[in-house]
Amino acid sequence: MAKRYFTIALCILTFAAMLAFPKAVFNGASEGLLLWFQIIIPTLFPFLLITNLLLMTDSIHYIARSIARPLRFLFRVSGNGSFVLLVGFLCGYPMGAKMTADLVTSNKITEAEGRYLLSFCNNTSPVFILNFIVWKTLGQESLALPTLFILILSPMFVSFLTRRFYLKGASCFPDIRTAKQEKKKLDFSVVDACMMNSFEAIVKVGGYIILFSVLLTLIKELPWENPALNLLLPTLEVTNGILILHQFSFPFILEYPAILALTSFGGLCSIAQTQCMIQKTGFPILPYIIEKLAAALAASLLALCYLFLQGLTL
Repeated sequence: MAKRYFTIALCILTFAAMLAFPKAVFNGASEGLLLWFQIIIPTLFPFLLITNLLLMTDSIHYIARSIARPLRFLFRVSGNGSFVLLVGFLCGYPMGAKMTADLVTSNKITEAEGRYLLSFCNNTSPVFILNFIVWKTLGQESLALPTLFILILSPMFVSFLTRRFYLKGASCFPDIRTAKQEKKKLDFSVVDACMMNSFEAIVKVGGYIILFSVLLTLIKELPWENPALNLLLPTLEVTNGILILHQFSFPFILEYPAILALTSFGGLCSIAQTQCMIQKTGFPILPYIIEKLAAALAASLLALCYLFLQGLTL
């Protein structure tokens, strides 16, 4: 009951704030829309479309078969699960979550493997890491390889800690053998269905980005300064959050681990996007949040170790 009243009060307060600060709402919505239109759609939509086509035509089997052996050895995943690994680490939020949910609902991987894959296969893409974090924000090309290494290694470290819980004594997740179904030929009807599915997903992602951008601008309009609140602001949305952390002008030995921790965590906006993608599976979101926080902690510690090895101290 208390949670219900809190939700109602929060919605009313947000509505009142939007009425009180219409300019901030407009600016926030505009920034979110531009981010979605200029960055998210060009980088994410093609991957949404092609992975839908691969899934609908059952072509992931051929890709999974070519990469399954080393990934099965390292992560104990099934053949189809190895494809989620590939997508989750290369294509960016929330592709890992969407592909996991699609394979679970289509009975191509078990629910246990789906939960395991979700715990570490929904990450920021290398393109975003290099373009936005290393080159645009930090402006240090020498950090490209260390940053990639840290942000890829951190969720993998979490997977090594959690997989015993999901495997429950098994050596690896099994390949699901189902009755052979007639493979759909690649024609315009299949492309159309995949395109509509991709449009639905990209619109949902854009809606959450706009929503959290508006919330971010509204919080900035508060008439009082609260240091604790200012430190929590970056956790709302990862792109704006990285810029906010950079603007704080912290010493680099604090800024770099903080940016990598936020990137590994993904922000509350990415959690909302993930929840949207996995809702058909019935997976709870709390374990995912805890595992992303663990990855964020690992990323910050690895970043600190790297900076200390480079001789940088407070």
